[in-house]
Amino acid sequence: MRNNKKLIIAMTGAVIFGMIAVMLVTQYLANAQAYTKSLNNVVVAKMPIPVGTKITADLLATAAIPNGSMPEGAFQQIEKVAGRVAVIPIGLREPITSVKLAPEGVGGGLSAVIPEGYRAMTVKVDDVVGLSGFVMPGSFVDVVCVITPAQGAGVDPVSKIILQNIKVLASGDNIDRPKDEREPSRVKAVTLQVTPEQAEKLALGVNEGKLQLVMRNYGDQDDAQTRGANKGTLLNGDSYVPQPAAPAPRVEEPRPSAPAPVRREPIRYVAPREEKPAPAPPPAPPRDSVELLEGTKRKNVEFP
Repeated sequence: MRNNKKLIIAMTGAVIFGMIAVMLVTQYLANAQAYTKSLNNVVVAKMPIPVGTKITADLLATAAIPNGSMPEGAFQQIEKVAGRVAVIPIGLREPITSVKLAPEGVGGGLSAVIPEGYRAMTVKVDDVVGLSGFVMPGSFVDVVCVITPAQGAGVDPVSKIILQNIKVLASGDNIDRPKDEREPSRVKAVTLQVTPEQAEKLALGVNEGKLQLVMRNYGDQDDAQTRGANKGTLLNGDSYVPQPAAPAPRVEEPRPSAPAPVRREPIRYVAPREEKPAPAPPPAPPRDSVELLEGTKRKNVEFP
């Protein structure tokens, strides 16, 4: 009888645990199915794609991302991306969006990188004009022209900035930035992105004068108002212009210092003082008394 009870308890426990396991597996499968439904496939780059490259299917792959994380203009089918041209560099596993691609039907190369309304014009450079090889695709430069005005003999040449904030499209035959931007690239020509009016000025400067490129900061978009320079202003010198301060070094927050050790005085032994006993009070003066006999008892009675 006792063995039957143990068997019934064991079977009941097995059934309960089996039901709990079925419920947990069912809940897990439901959550996994719901998460799978919230994913969408997006076309990403299987390898880095340089600018101006005509994208083929072997350069693409798909990756699943949540619906809320899908970039605007992303593609879900590889067929819609294959054959398009990248207008900006695309990194590894980076989602491909419409703003990174040239319009459909545009061929690869430099023409795909030129925005609408602009032109690409190549300027011959040397190590001096080309900033010793540090002018790279994506850089912004100003163009300075040194020219002699046609006002008769003896006229001094004039130096003037003729174009400002011009983007470099290509350095030599390279339209993509090198991996190591600290290494100069020796080239003989630089291609600039200009408007039609700027192209006319640039062509005149190439034929009538000498050009010099001046590199500028990416964040500096302001136009500098200059009056040009000639021999007279050159010999007059210039006032002091303070140089911008170098970036301040990173100041680390002071760490809490350990508490200063407490200086303890050495313990000195002081002998306890010997207390003298208080003098005993003087005895009370004796009082007059009378011996009184009561039967066989005898006692003294004092008078106040």
